[in-house]
Amino acid sequence: MRIMFALVLLTVVMAAASPALAGDFGLGIILGEPTGVSFKQWLTDRNAIDAAAAWSFGNVSAFHAHMDYLYHGPLGDHSLSEGMLYYVGIGGRFKATEGDSRIGVRIPLGLDYLFYDTPIDLFFEVAPILDLAPETEFRMNGSLGLRYFF
Repeated sequence: MRIMFALVLLTVVMAAASPALAGDFGLGIILGEPTGVSFKQWLTDRNAIDAAAAWSFGNVSAFHAHMDYLYHGPLGDHSLSEGMLYYVGIGGRFKATEGDSRIGVRIPLGLDYLFYDTPIDLFFEVAPILDLAPETEFRMNGSLGLRYFF
């Protein structure tokens, strides 16, 4: 389990730091379901990839990893570089416990607050999940997070 966590974390960090993905890179925490480390790489002023390597504390403690493609739009009368944004996306989720692993599709819906003149964002999201393997099952995630952008 620890080796799997380390490999997924390394893969996410390497993908986010790749020169092919131009833009600002954010690293922070995500709290809720799941709780762990959050990454975000802006691709354009409206599109980003986000990911998390975290722990899920549902009925059974489990390792959780997800990666999503996000589209952002402004809420209110301000630019996309500051203030409140909404986002919607699509991505994948992997969840592993001692005797069970799940793979599913996520559709995150969230709010992202970009602070003026500070490289920090604060976000809240809910994400319906459709697990596809080993069986089809509907689930939900909800989290609050904070990231610092480099």
